Amino acid sequence: MPQGWEEIRAEVLTRIRTRRWPPGAVIPTEEALALEFDCARATVNRALRELAQTGMLERKRKAGTRVAMLPVRKATLDIPVIRQEVAAHGQVHAFRLLLQTTGVPPIAVAARLQLAAATPLLHLQTLHLADGRAYVLEDRWLNPAAAPQPLPDFSEISANEWLVAHVTFATGDIAFSAEPASTSEAAALSVAEGAALFITERCTWGPDAPITWVRLAHVPGYRLQTRL
Repeated sequence: MPQGWEEIRAEVLTRIRTRRWPPGAVIPTEEALALEFDCARATVNRALRELAQTGMLERKRKAGTRVAMLPVRKATLDIPVIRQEVAAHGQVHAFRLLLQTTGVPPIAVAARLQLAAATPLLHLQTLHLADGRAYVLEDRWLNPAAAPQPLPDFSEISANEWLVAHVTFATGDIAFSAEPASTSEAAALSVAEGAALFITERCTWGPDAPITWVRLAHVPGYRLQTRL
């Protein structure tokens, strides 16, 4: 019976952990594994790519795929749906769309998205609430060309939740910092100007075009947790 990439990934991981394929060993080719698992080569490729991203495998063109000598465990970060994040704390989520306009993003944002400086994008600012209190301020530039049309009413569903549900990204980057609240951030979040905020900046790209840049300004006390 043909197997999916998740099952193949699990089997490959089992062979690595049981030392059937010891550290440094070259594993069978994608073609051989596709024949063994009765599936398309693309399915095997997806499974091996996922394991390479976790540091379990090393893949080099023309040199094949081998088990890493010193596998590195990497933290994985999913893009959270803020509504679900708030609900997980036992709180009630709500949001307010503060701004929606189309315009040219700041040069720094355009550069991060690898777009020409004059490319128009959709600019959204959304305040997320937890039990009626400010939780995070979402400042987002969205590339409409990378999203399915028509776009929804972002006063009814947040851009964060809609994008996670409807737009698949191929790659991205993320940065974390602590920064003082600007005048506008302090007003939106009901904190003192200059208060230390936990900042997340994230860019995502689809196969052919950048999708979005977003800056999330979290109120003091926010805690990020992930798995190793």
